Amino acid sequence: MRVLVTGGAGYIGSVTVAILARMGHEVTVLDNLSKGHRAAVDDQAELSVTDLGDRGAVAEVVRRSRPEATIHFAAQSLVGESMEAPLRYYRGNVGGTLNLLEALDGSGCRAFVFSSTAAVYGAPTESPLEPISESHHLSPTSVYGDTKLACERMVTWACRASAIASVALRYFNAAGATATLGEDHVPETHLIPNIVQAALGRLPTISMFGDDYPTEDGTAVRDYVHVADLAAAHVTAVELLMSGGIGHGALNLGTGTGHSVAEVIESVRRVSGQHVEVVRGPRRPGDPPALVASGELARSVLGWVPSFVAIDDITASAWKWAQRFPGGYPE
Repeated sequence: MRVLVTGGAGYIGSVTVAILARMGHEVTVLDNLSKGHRAAVDDQAELSVTDLGDRGAVAEVVRRSRPEATIHFAAQSLVGESMEAPLRYYRGNVGGTLNLLEALDGSGCRAFVFSSTAAVYGAPTESPLEPISESHHLSPTSVYGDTKLACERMVTWACRASAIASVALRYFNAAGATATLGEDHVPETHLIPNIVQAALGRLPTISMFGDDYPTEDGTAVRDYVHVADLAAAHVTAVELLMSGGIGHGALNLGTGTGHSVAEVIESVRRVSGQHVEVVRGPRRPGDPPALVASGELARSVLGWVPSFVAIDDITASAWKWAQRFPGGYPE
């Protein structure tokens, strides 16, 4: 089928595009390359360097590619930056999604998968260490999370009016790499790639923010989901939407297992065989003790079971990719 993937030059998007292309689908990637990488786009996909903020250009890409299904990854996603520039995030995330949905209205697109985030939940309101289900109260604590929640709601209403089947996939901490596709952000704010860079000697230290949380070792716990598992879930969601197997709604994507910051640092030390210097600092404001997904609904609806659960398998894949591309993508 014809699939439009926004943000398909980015971290999760590029892995999803590679799977779709390998399956024989006709893939068009819409990406402004502000965060994505041309080198990450599969050779069999068509890349349109387009900004979602350009309403006319987005409409032209949709008119030309005639997608039967759309996967919408493109977004600004730095929590700290969103708090400093909220209007830019609302314009980029909410405005860009609005332009995309307007272009798809009446286009013949039948399925829409929205890349969402656990940030729509905010801090756990029940037991801080219990897995979060889709019924958890939606109360974002960042502008980024709030824009994603606004987009979820807009997608639901717009797709319902346009007779497009849709689903939002809320994933927790994306991590890891495939043999050829990995994480290359500037600036890099994610834990695992920064620890890997420290193991490579490209960073002098790794910062540990808070060691007094009510967790087993005092450091924050997160649910790390391998990028290949996330990409597979998006592809499965498209297939089920096209066949009428999913209605409107949202699904968590997580392993259901949490790993602490200290555990992740030790894991990278194990798989790399390298020393990593740690600098301890105070908690960051708003960081909850634990964020772990209850993924039972995704398993039931999508039949999705993560292939990577052991933290060493996830960090080892990131380490291998970074050894191959120590400076990121060759651009």
